[in-house]
Amino acid sequence: MKKAFLFLGAIAVAAAAGGVTAWAVSGGRGGEVKYIEREVERTPALGTHFTSYQSDKYPDLTYAAENAVKAVVNIEAIQQVEMPQRRGYDPFLEFFGIPQDYGYGDGRPRYREQRAGGSGVIISKDGYVVTNNHVVDGASKLRVKLNDGRTFDARLVGTDSATDVALLKIDADDLPTLPFGSSDALRLGEWVLAIGSPFDLQSTITAGIVSAKARNLGAIPNDFRIESFIQTDAAVNPGNSGGALVNTHGELVGINTLIKSQTGSYIGYSFAIPESIVRKVVVDLKEYGVVQRAMLGIMFRPVDQDFIDSEGEELGIKEIGGVYVAGVTEGGSASEAGIRKGDVIVEIDGLKINDAATLQEQIARHRPNDKVKLSVKRDGDVKQIDVTLRNKAGKTELITKEDVDVVEALGGKFADAGTKLCRELDIRGGVQVVGVKQGGILSRARVKQGFVITHINDAPIYSLSDMERMTEKIRSIDGIYPNGRSASYMLVE
Repeated sequence: MKKAFLFLGAIAVAAAAGGVTAWAVSGGRGGEVKYIEREVERTPALGTHFTSYQSDKYPDLTYAAENAVKAVVNIEAIQQVEMPQRRGYDPFLEFFGIPQDYGYGDGRPRYREQRAGGSGVIISKDGYVVTNNHVVDGASKLRVKLNDGRTFDARLVGTDSATDVALLKIDADDLPTLPFGSSDALRLGEWVLAIGSPFDLQSTITAGIVSAKARNLGAIPNDFRIESFIQTDAAVNPGNSGGALVNTHGELVGINTLIKSQTGSYIGYSFAIPESIVRKVVVDLKEYGVVQRAMLGIMFRPVDQDFIDSEGEELGIKEIGGVYVAGVTEGGSASEAGIRKGDVIVEIDGLKINDAATLQEQIARHRPNDKVKLSVKRDGDVKQIDVTLRNKAGKTELITKEDVDVVEALGGKFADAGTKLCRELDIRGGVQVVGVKQGGILSRARVKQGFVITHINDAPIYSLSDMERMTEKIRSIDGIYPNGRSASYMLVE
């Protein structure tokens, strides 16, 4: 025991002194301890049991960080929020000694300014800035602060709530920009940077890796949302929304959008809209003022293990992979190309499709009248089917800014009226309002939740797909409440 103790002490002294002698021990016959002396490489100042830092073995993020941060801005969104109406003088309350607020008394609404912050990315030298729709939604005024401290008023060019992307414009020239990279080329485990203004700390940079791709979280509050998020473990917090996700080459590969957290602050997961979606939306908003969205016109379910276990035997599907076509919209892209209910789409333009997010992302890259090639499994055979994509109205033409997104304009959440409800109300079909959003037509007309829309502009509405295909300006809404009371709403400008 005494020899062993001295041996350990000798090792410690040699290491501390940074010497070149190391000791190994081996057991000889009869328990004899032998010491073997050998030469080892010296590591200056650190001692032999430390490994020296080798810079070429670690990713260098300094180039990407120092260049990209110049093009990431802070966005201040100012909203005019209506204040609760205060009461005027009431003699009844005065008689009983009840305290009252001597308010405005004229019944006119009063407003106060509410400020919120986010981030954005300069994508052109002449001042186009991309950010999230939820950063600017409802703002009456927008201010953009550059990395160098300059501040500009911003004009809202356009928004797309389905992808949570918005485009702003500031009047400035020769601005630093962030070039688009390729989100398709991102690999799992690749290093990325998140740049933004968390908690109003402008130009904050965090690093992480790509944890997953094509995440569908159901987080965007839009019935027609398109989600295919890049998941990273780069720290993102409130205020990072709209900021840049950058690869090691200093290229924009995503727009940071949300975190998954029970506390409201970062706990290890952050999500970004991929560049492939952002780039297409931005180009559409710049060129047309509205997003040119192509629709495949199907209802589908991923063919995963749950699907196989629950419906595989009944439908004769035994292998995981692809998406099952559960329904086809009459007059839509898929219907016109000959795709039928029961088909399984396994590829789009040669890319394997196994989940909803990948399918949505691939279609979202296209515009009406674009063509895609689908590989479809039917009766055990795989067929190649060319599909000409159409817009929501079932046409191949591009839409204009004057065309109306009826669902967006109404401002609500909707669902097809079920068979039981239609029977009780004695109607052929309709769309039930399951939620009303502030600022939309339904809210302004005081339409209540539960209302079943049967006609818009005197045209019959039997299903949600009927409503989606409408593009004309809304003039009237007719329908019936679940208690049987009919109602008509005329819109007066």
